[in-house]
Amino acid sequence: MNTPRLLLLAAVSLGGIALFGADTPVASGLKKLFDPNLSAGELEKAAAEAARDGVSKQAVAEARLVWGLRHQDTEYLEKALPELEAAAKNFKKEDSAGMGSAEDFLGLLSYVKGLAALKQGDQEGFKKHLTEAFWTSPEQAPLFAQAITQQRSAQKMANVALDLKLPITTSKGEATTLGDQLGTNKAILLDFWASWCGPCMELMPELRKKSESLGKHHIVVAGMNTESDEAAADKVRREKDMKLPWLVEPKGEPFSGPLGINSIPRMVLVSPEGKILFNGHPQDPALWAALKGVDATIEAPKE
Repeated sequence: MNTPRLLLLAAVSLGGIALFGADTPVASGLKKLFDPNLSAGELEKAAAEAARDGVSKQAVAEARLVWGLRHQDTEYLEKALPELEAAAKNFKKEDSAGMGSAEDFLGLLSYVKGLAALKQGDQEGFKKHLTEAFWTSPEQAPLFAQAITQQRSAQKMANVALDLKLPITTSKGEATTLGDQLGTNKAILLDFWASWCGPCMELMPELRKKSESLGKHHIVVAGMNTESDEAAADKVRREKDMKLPWLVEPKGEPFSGPLGINSIPRMVLVSPEGKILFNGHPQDPALWAALKGVDATIEAPKE
């Protein structure tokens, strides 16, 4: 799956953990620890069982690090920092569950510290720690660069507000606005797509699932065709059996322009005030963090 999510795991080559194939208590413990579907509570239970079965403290720490990165849970990673720093300081290759070197571990810890600084609004701290991360572990540059790119995008989006009263149409030619579609709900999640975009078409089933699940949390999910072509948009709506709001962006890119959309698929989460809560790839874990900010009961789907 070629998505930003892979970048979150680029630092730890879990696919190279040969022990996963072995029939031993340690191998079983490692499999449980690195299960991508674990909740935070389940991870703690798996960590206790793994320690009992002989899995090294270092491997357990690596599992916590990967879990926090996978879920983009900065608060969790902050709490785990003492354990992670101790593991990095006493790094042993033979105890690793897949971490390439102590430098890889230390680079990721600098990255985590950068995320923590960003959470506190400390831009200089973020820059300092990300610079340290690049210097310590240049092999993981794509992960660190992604964080910087996302932060710069977030800064730009802080000054953007969509006009929810702007006249638009549905794929059936019906007049509407984003405000009409939002109604009294908590937010609207727009999926920008085009009929010629292969990845957009592949993600249509996921879009349908998001609409069904998020609707229960009072978040409207809507498709936004970027071709300004009602006929093309409605053809896809019928073929993909899309029952969610199916909108067409007017000519002149009144939404795509301000949002800086230069690639699709793209999802944008918009507040009732028109503020941008998320602007990125539909499979970026940061989307679920943003959705959880709207409604704390929302959980990302299991992989």
